[in-house]
Amino acid sequence: MSPEALEVELERLHPAAFGWALACCGGDRAAAEDTLQASYLKALDGRARFDGRATFRTSFFSVVRRTAAEQRRRRALWRWLPMASVTATPDDGPDPAVALTRSEGTRRLLAALVRLPRRQREVLYLVFYQDLSIAEAADVAGISLGTARTHYERGKAALKKQLDGDRE
Repeated sequence: MSPEALEVELERLHPAAFGWALACCGGDRAAAEDTLQASYLKALDGRARFDGRATFRTSFFSVVRRTAAEQRRRRALWRWLPMASVTATPDDGPDPAVALTRSEGTRRLLAALVRLPRRQREVLYLVFYQDLSIAEAADVAGISLGTARTHYERGKAALKKQLDGDRE
C-alpha cells in the first residue's frame, strides 16, 4: 500500500479506531489517544505491516490492541519503579462532556461490560460496536475462531444476566 493510500485509509478508519482504542484502554481517553497515536506511527513508519491476509481494518485494529497492551505493561512497570510515583499523573476520570451525554441505559451497559472478562469484552465490542464478524474479531484479538465464538456467547449471556440483575 502506498503511503498516500495508507494515510487515506487511516483517516477513514479514525472514528472507529478511536472507539476501539477507548475499549482497549478501559475508557481512559488519554491512554486511548496515546495508543492510537503510537499505532498510527507504527503504521506510517512501517513497523506495522499489512500483508493482505486480513482486511486493513482488521489488521490495524490488531495493531491498536497490541499497542494498548504494550502501553498497559509499560504503565504497570512504571508503577513499580521508584521514580514512578514522582512522574505519574493522576487519573482525572472520564471526560465530563462524555459523562453528561451518556444515558442511564448506556451507563448501565458500560458498567456491565467493564465487569466482563477482558476477552469477552473485546469480542463483544468488536462485533457490536465495530460491526466486525466473529471471525474478524478473532483475527483482531489474536485468538481462534472457536475461542472467539465461545467468548462471544459467554459474554452475551453474562451481560444479559448482569443487566437483568440490575433491574431487580
